[in-house]
Amino acid sequence: MSTPKILVLGGGTGGTLIANLLAKKLQDRAEITLVSALSRHLYQPGWLYVPFGWQDPRTLSRSLRSLLNKRVNLEIGKVVALHPETQSVTLEGDQTLNYDYLVLATGSRVTPEDVPGLVEGGHHFYTEEAAWKLHAALEEFQGGKIVVGVGGLPHKCPVAPLEFTFLLDEYLTRRGIRANTEITYTYPINRVFSIESVAAIAEPLLAERGIKAETFFNLESVDPQKKIAYSLEGTELPYDLLVMVPPHRGAKFLEGSPVADAQGWVYTDRTTLQVRDYPNIYALGDTTNLPISKAGSTAHFEAPVIAERITAAIEERNPDSKHATYDGHVMCFLETGHNKASLLDFTYERPPQPAAPSTLVHFEKIAFNKAYWYLVPTGVV
Repeated sequence: MSTPKILVLGGGTGGTLIANLLAKKLQDRAEITLVSALSRHLYQPGWLYVPFGWQDPRTLSRSLRSLLNKRVNLEIGKVVALHPETQSVTLEGDQTLNYDYLVLATGSRVTPEDVPGLVEGGHHFYTEEAAWKLHAALEEFQGGKIVVGVGGLPHKCPVAPLEFTFLLDEYLTRRGIRANTEITYTYPINRVFSIESVAAIAEPLLAERGIKAETFFNLESVDPQKKIAYSLEGTELPYDLLVMVPPHRGAKFLEGSPVADAQGWVYTDRTTLQVRDYPNIYALGDTTNLPISKAGSTAHFEAPVIAERITAAIEERNPDSKHATYDGHVMCFLETGHNKASLLDFTYERPPQPAAPSTLVHFEKIAFNKAYWYLVPTGVV
């Protein structure tokens, strides 16, 4: 029997972690190849702090090769097509890679162009370049109206817009211009966050900081000349600085493919993480269509399930039931500014019950940001 080929697409948290877990479990019993468009691994949660000058963006990436088990082959290239019927993918330059098992960890991408005027009229912090541009804009800001909000659902790191708003209040206070600034936070539904228990802790904090909440605000367009953000509901919000989380989509090559919808979100079983109709293809992290947070911790809890299922298939045994089912576990921090944070820990069946923000949890997040490189993508925890 030939050595089974496992192909992992994506060099983010999910792709790096699953490749390393499979290498550890299978040793030399499989050929594992990870394909990434970048040779660097990016720590995206750190971009939240870049606009305020509290994080050097140069420290938020490392060589992808340095994080991978030596048994994992690394292929730098951009995937342009998936062919599940022939169990192959095509890279730019017409290179073809075949697989017996495929893991889609291709993440999500921002598409601000989906909202007329947003590219020209707004800022965000969801890419390296955008976070750095926003830093320059904030440094030049001397007071006025700032609108912060969500330009489309779903988006990665769901609590980040709230975190940014709280940190913005702290940043402006430190600069002595908070009294000269009116902050408005927008969200597409009838509360400030999709999960009710999180909204319940965030709404009083927004009010306490003098931040106006504009709910039921689904961004329709932006007028960069007039500096007005328009909603589908007919609301008009004038601004001096607009920070709007752009709409997100899955990987371009997945849009409308047999495994995904028109937005590129992959049809994924909520417990096995197998892709619909393709039992030898799995998906994790941001790229799935699952109704859970698109966050690094999601991929962290999903990866062991996929590793166990692929290993069991190669070893021709039943998966270990204890490790082969994903329960929707997600865990993330919620920065609330002024050196305080709360922790969100939940599953499909158990909603988060965040405690009051504390200094301890804030510093736990700071410590995790530094320890990430040594613990998560390598599969130590």
